Amino acid sequence: MGHCVVVRRRNLVAIVVVAVVGAGCTAPGQAPSSAAPGAAGAAGSRAVAGPAGSSAVAGPAPVPAASVSTTVAAAGRLSLLVEPDAGIGAVDDLISAAGRTIDLTMYELVDPTIESLLDVAAARGVRVRVILDGHLERDANQPAYDELRAHGVEVVWSSPAYESTHEKAMVIDDTVAVIMTLNLTSRYYDDTRDFAVIDRDAGDVAAVETVFAADLTGAPVVTPAGDDLVWSPDQSTAALTGLIGSAHSTLMVENEEMSSTSIIDALDAAAARGVHVTVVMTDSSEWSSAFGRLTAAGVQVRTYPPSAALYIHAKAIVADGRRAFVGSQNFSSASLTRNRELGMLTSDPAVVGPLAAALAADAAGAAPWSGT
Repeated sequence: MGHCVVVRRRNLVAIVVVAVVGAGCTAPGQAPSSAAPGAAGAAGSRAVAGPAGSSAVAGPAPVPAASVSTTVAAAGRLSLLVEPDAGIGAVDDLISAAGRTIDLTMYELVDPTIESLLDVAAARGVRVRVILDGHLERDANQPAYDELRAHGVEVVWSSPAYESTHEKAMVIDDTVAVIMTLNLTSRYYDDTRDFAVIDRDAGDVAAVETVFAADLTGAPVVTPAGDDLVWSPDQSTAALTGLIGSAHSTLMVENEEMSSTSIIDALDAAAARGVHVTVVMTDSSEWSSAFGRLTAAGVQVRTYPPSAALYIHAKAIVADGRRAFVGSQNFSSASLTRNRELGMLTSDPAVVGPLAAALAADAAGAAPWSGT
């Protein structure tokens, strides 16, 4: 059995079948399996009736993907959304189902459907609280800030204690957290590789809530690790270099940025001890020095041009096909040591399997970095 993963951005690039532990894909020539639970947003438009006095808002219709694994192990403690294939419907559904509370921390919120769903939740008596980045993305977030405040949502700008609040996470009813690599910005949904973990682990949910409550008021907080969590600014460098350093045979990596000396050193060291290291990114001259150093150390750097059909925005690592990181952390000093960020480390096959499949497919669709 395997997962079918579509590699695409604005145009279809490749479809690759990767053998991975798990269910949800048919072999070539067979009829495709039905959509996985939570993939309701993968086709068709998103629409929501607004609060009294407002009009319905319809979001953009995601480009349908053929033979794609989207969510895995929906009944388990963790499950993974692979974007753009899954669509954002599972996040919409969680907001719509909230009965008591919604707590959202978001770097960039530019999605009229999500904003309207939050408005509707507040109108039906759900306590909705939102932290938006007020530093690099304040201008982009201002319309959402104004919209939410006008409809009774408790919305604040992020704490000045952090260079940016780049975290992308939500907690519903103190029972389920969503930990994302993606911003809730609808213009990116259809052409960007991203991931979201739906996390029902009670320890993780409580930890995310603890940090949210502190960040809402700007209070200092010792970030709890929960069962799986990794926080910036105080945990990420050690956690990610530790994961890279633990690999014995393979490392697969995706990120939007590559400037952290700590991460580059760890990847170099892994290649030097015989680990097969693959880095997949969207090419940019900003990372040429890092790519040159990694390539010289024996790392396979594979890239998509900026004009390609898939943009790599994800932040993910899979070590030995058994343990993985996914979260908001870019591989930059700011992201790891000065921003508020949230990610997770896990060995749960429901996350590791489809994550490894997506990274392998993206690597197959990319080209070796040429240095030009």
